[in-house]
Amino acid sequence: MEHHITLPSKPRVVSEEGLQGVYEIDSLYPGYGHTLGNSLRRIIHASLPGAAVTSVRIEGVSHEFATIEGVRESVMEILLNMKRIHFVLHGDEAQTIRLSVKGPKQVTAGDFQLPSQVEIANADMHLADVSGKISLEIEATIERGLGYVPREMLTKEKVDIGTIALDATFTPIRRVNYEVENMRVGDRTDFNRLRILIETNGTISPREALERSIEVMIHQLKAIVGFQEEPELEGLPSVAGVSTDFAPVKDLAKIKIEELELSARITSTLTDAGIKSVAGLVKKTGSSLLELEGLGDKALSEISEALAALGLTLKGE
Repeated sequence: MEHHITLPSKPRVVSEEGLQGVYEIDSLYPGYGHTLGNSLRRIIHASLPGAAVTSVRIEGVSHEFATIEGVRESVMEILLNMKRIHFVLHGDEAQTIRLSVKGPKQVTAGDFQLPSQVEIANADMHLADVSGKISLEIEATIERGLGYVPREMLTKEKVDIGTIALDATFTPIRRVNYEVENMRVGDRTDFNRLRILIETNGTISPREALERSIEVMIHQLKAIVGFQEEPELEGLPSVAGVSTDFAPVKDLAKIKIEELELSARITSTLTDAGIKSVAGLVKKTGSSLLELEGLGDKALSEISEALAALGLTLKGE
């Protein structure tokens, strides 16, 4: 009698045309097609990082409902066109791009002056139609993130007058679907074949999107193997010169990550990785933290500074 769950095949390319790819995974144990398909679809759609414009400043414009003399498009239409530009951002730091043109001219995304960390996948994207000898100057901020983020969450502080905050769709995925069909494996005909269709915006290839989503799933599953152990506080260093709330070593397990006042993105990443207290954080090495999705050298420096304020360091430092 069968008592082992057989392993599936590696993904196979069915077709790859432009920004769209179709892939199949064969020999999935009965029922696993939907288990993996639904999980991968959610990860591909919402958990792959991308870049988007988060704020725009147009010379002579104070709000998004204004119009610009000599420009056919309204400010609202220009902002919508800005959101349709597909950016590639190398690194975690926000970058500023600038545009300065004089009419008459058909302005496209390719007219932006870009720093070395920023690329535009659709440089022919129409932005505005400037007539006469009118000048159009635009400054925009490009940031990296996940999924869809409303502008209320992006602008925690009041923005400067003339700066227009935008909702940001960071995901590089346009569309992702999957279907499951039965297939024969040996004498059984109820094994699953998973077929996944992925369409991207050009900043990432469909194959890379599938590979990254599988890596994300594996990383998440590895994090929940086993059970949490009680923190061993005896080996933690003593804390001197800090408030009485943090001073006793025995209370370090009670200090939540949120109390370190790290940035929201870093706090969320650590919490998602199961690191919810200072006691758990100091057991990690810098290299192990860098393996977490979304944490870079700048984030690691911020974590080290927060721990240093308590007289603590990461493991091995």
